[in-house]
Amino acid sequence: MATVQRITPNLWFDGRAEEAARFYTSVFPDSEITQVSRYSEVGLDVHGQPAGTVMTIDFTLSGMHFVGLNGGPQFSFTEAVSFIIDCADQAEVDHYWERLGEGGDPAAQQCGWLKDKFGVSWQVVPTVLGELMSDPDPAVAERVMAAFLPMKKLVIADLENAARG
Repeated sequence: MATVQRITPNLWFDGRAEEAARFYTSVFPDSEITQVSRYSEVGLDVHGQPAGTVMTIDFTLSGMHFVGLNGGPQFSFTEAVSFIIDCADQAEVDHYWERLGEGGDPAAQQCGWLKDKFGVSWQVVPTVLGELMSDPDPAVAERVMAAFLPMKKLVIADLENAARG
């Protein structure tokens, strides 16, 4: 039996929802745009969008459902909400870091976090980080924390070297 995703992230954009969905589906495997709805003349006095403009766009990223909404300039993204990408190896870290960072804010990069060109925050994290940070030896976790805090893009070899002391 297929699992139903009961909670769907809804991302508010100022006219760039379709551009964002196309970009994100090009970055993640097993991703696609699944539905597009458009504004009509109905409610023009409320939404203020020209008829035919994309209102919402449904898409999946690595099988997870998202909705992009062209809601206008009233709201923007903050780091208070981010998406964690669990990466199996350095190649995945590099791929997501480079692709999502294209045109993003370099000043918003720290500890594996980045802000993309749409203002959405991502955490590009190798799986091994959680394993190293939960090592039964607290000295290992402290060395790993000291190593990753100053990093922008996380480098697995450097984290593992720190763990070894």
